[in-house]
Amino acid sequence: MKRKGTGKGLMAVGSLRKDGITTYMKQGRLILRSANSMEKRSNTLPQFIQRQKMRHSVALWSLLKYCRPMFTKGATAYNNFLSLANQLPVLYVEKVVMGKTAFLMPGIPVSDGTLPEIKQQLGEVDGQPALITDLDMEKWEPNTSLWLFTATQTGSDVDARVLFDKRAVSWMDMTMVDGHCVLKGEEFADEMKGWALVMVKGERCSPQRIVTRCTLYQQFTTDEALQIAIKSYGGLTPSL
Repeated sequence: MKRKGTGKGLMAVGSLRKDGITTYMKQGRLILRSANSMEKRSNTLPQFIQRQKMRHSVALWSLLKYCRPMFTKGATAYNNFLSLANQLPVLYVEKVVMGKTAFLMPGIPVSDGTLPEIKQQLGEVDGQPALITDLDMEKWEPNTSLWLFTATQTGSDVDARVLFDKRAVSWMDMTMVDGHCVLKGEEFADEMKGWALVMVKGERCSPQRIVTRCTLYQQFTTDEALQIAIKSYGGLTPSL
């Protein structure tokens, strides 16, 4: 809100909310009205679904952001992430845990940039669990680094969280299989974890998403979960 000085004191230009009252100037007149609308917010099925999707995307970002992920294509990293996360499956969660839960699932974006995407999948190499990529050692360039993001599912339902971390990966950590780079280790057998290998060169990075075997999230994608979540919000707005 801007304030403009006059010979008789200060005049509010814009609006001011205080104690449930909105105060603003209109055509030189001081207008007061209630700041709290008594009208119930519309909650149609499409609106409810989109709000559930946004809720989970925001919860994921609140945990991922501490790893300082690179999202370079949007106006902000946050907006870039939300645009990509909007493509994830919708999870239907009851109102009581709306702002708290986050679930590990395939496809969670951890970066977005202009370098080529690294194709990757979980599998087995030489009898060991592995993160298998299409990264070609011969295309390695100087001043390029690799970061491995790890996502860990904790909790079960009302206390579910996804904890993210990242670590630098050296080419010396890789195994070559058919000309492509592979990361091997027992950690890649963990069904409550997910991974994404990101290439970074200066201010550029590859666009990557989490691969995981975790299925905990699936119980919140069903029609039964949808109906329970709708009920917890007091139902939907009747269709006209």
